[in-house]
Amino acid sequence: MNSIEVCFTPKLYSEIITKENFIVVMVDILRASTSICAAFGNGVETIIPVASLEEAKNYKEKGYLVASEREGVVLGFADFGNSAFNFMTEEVRGKTIVYSTTNGTQAIEMAKNAEGLTVGSFSNLTALSRWLIAQQKNVVILCAGWKNKFNLEDTIFAGALCENLLQSTEFKMHCDSAEAALDLWNIARTNPLNYIQKAAHRERLRKLNLDDVLEYTFQTDTTNAVPILLNGILKNNTDII
Repeated sequence: MNSIEVCFTPKLYSEIITKENFIVVMVDILRASTSICAAFGNGVETIIPVASLEEAKNYKEKGYLVASEREGVVLGFADFGNSAFNFMTEEVRGKTIVYSTTNGTQAIEMAKNAEGLTVGSFSNLTALSRWLIAQQKNVVILCAGWKNKFNLEDTIFAGALCENLLQSTEFKMHCDSAEAALDLWNIARTNPLNYIQKAAHRERLRKLNLDDVLEYTFQTDTTNAVPILLNGILKNNTDII
């Protein structure tokens, strides 16, 4: 039987107890993982996640479309920022996008050498759960958090994913952080959007007038996309033969 472990912040990733035969699920609900899933749902071809702004600028100079932000603010050289709605236009369909964010792409960079890495959001919760069950591997849910700190939105999603995986009877949990995530999800599940009003990042988005995407963010199963990291590039699993 396969195990589930939840890592609340990237700072804790080096201390995970799962050591082999595992897939990392990167989670950054507000907003990178939601945006990545939205992009593939809208027909984006590939996404190149980069941790540094220097890398993002270099790709921009080569003619790539670049989405980049720090602390929610779109950077001057970027074509657009980090809202899922930015990735749902005709302009990006069939394209490759270079992507650099405050938290999400940093988490991907940290875990890029894992045996497998995928991206999770409420948008692809069911499709992701089914894919993970089919892989027959252990799962480590890596919450991007906020600057290496715990956050509520990633944790309640981790709990929702734990619940789905446990229902398959293919998984077990012996991880206190996974149990805590599941407990928080059970508190938030009836109205995640209302629950998340207390989250610190929700307030940051409000101050920046970037909270128009919140309702979409907490809708489940708006896409069947399952982004997979292959050789440093994210591709939609349905497009991989």
